[in-house]
Amino acid sequence: MHVKNSRVPLVAVALIAVVALLVTPLRAPVRATVLRMPGSAATTGPAAPDATAGQVGPDGTAGQVGPDGTTGPGGTTPTPDRSGPPGDGGGLPGATTPGTLPPVVDHGPRTGGRVALTFDADMTDAMRRQLRGPHPPSYANLTIVELLERERVPATFFLTGKWVEEYPELTRRLAANPRFELANHTYGHAAFTPRCYQLTTLPRREMTRDVARTFEVIGRYGGRQTRYFRFPGLCHDRAALAELAPLGLTVVDGDVVSGDPFATAWQPIVRAVLSQVRPGSVIIMHVTEANAAMTDEALPHILAGLAERGLEPAPLSEVLGPATPAR
Repeated sequence: MHVKNSRVPLVAVALIAVVALLVTPLRAPVRATVLRMPGSAATTGPAAPDATAGQVGPDGTAGQVGPDGTTGPGGTTPTPDRSGPPGDGGGLPGATTPGTLPPVVDHGPRTGGRVALTFDADMTDAMRRQLRGPHPPSYANLTIVELLERERVPATFFLTGKWVEEYPELTRRLAANPRFELANHTYGHAAFTPRCYQLTTLPRREMTRDVARTFEVIGRYGGRQTRYFRFPGLCHDRAALAELAPLGLTVVDGDVVSGDPFATAWQPIVRAVLSQVRPGSVIIMHVTEANAAMTDEALPHILAGLAERGLEPAPLSEVLGPATPAR
């Protein structure tokens, strides 16, 4: 906040500075850093997706037509649940010291040739109502899952708790695949800041429990559990991070926005991904078929394009690596 009146008492200036720190969003998307501690300086954001893929928010949800979809078009034995109680990462990937502000991660090291394919599984109350309507859509894209299974491609799924409750068998299938990691995308895909792509805003007093509850829901399925978390719309500020501090997690945004929700053709999705991707990239896509209907058609071309560039999909934990940010 810029103070023009030099005669304002020093106490008032200090108070204004504190207020500005509290209300200023913590981050802007960045490309050039691996891990950013809360409060660090922001740099340039990722390139925007192809405009023909639709107007989308930072996580690929539609900003104009609503990310809840209301207006838009296995084989192995799961490992024991190691998610632990709320606030206990149990040594899982992404676990951080409870009580400290979570680090925010955009991508891994820019060395080597690994990239992370991440798929968000959104589920809002509005989407749930559609599932109980006379012509229920599908918010579970089995074609994507089958392709990844058939081609033995690693991926990380950011699941909402309500999506898991609607698709328990598919969640069990994801957990049973040793190449798939499971991560947290809130319980009901509500926003953690105001004015976040038409999402309903979650009251601050409910934030901690919302995310803890989702870890509990996902953790029952075993498999490759993590303490990775992604905010709906990638919308977060210092207040939201402070509410998640007790949970000992890592916030994962991403540096490659696919723009897949509500896209009407697969080509713009492919262009958006391949034009931005670099070693260490975290690619954001969706597995919610009804409001990301072209992702399954785009995915084979994305995989081919990655191979042509010498890039190989890997689990998110392997792309980010074991580096721990300084506290």
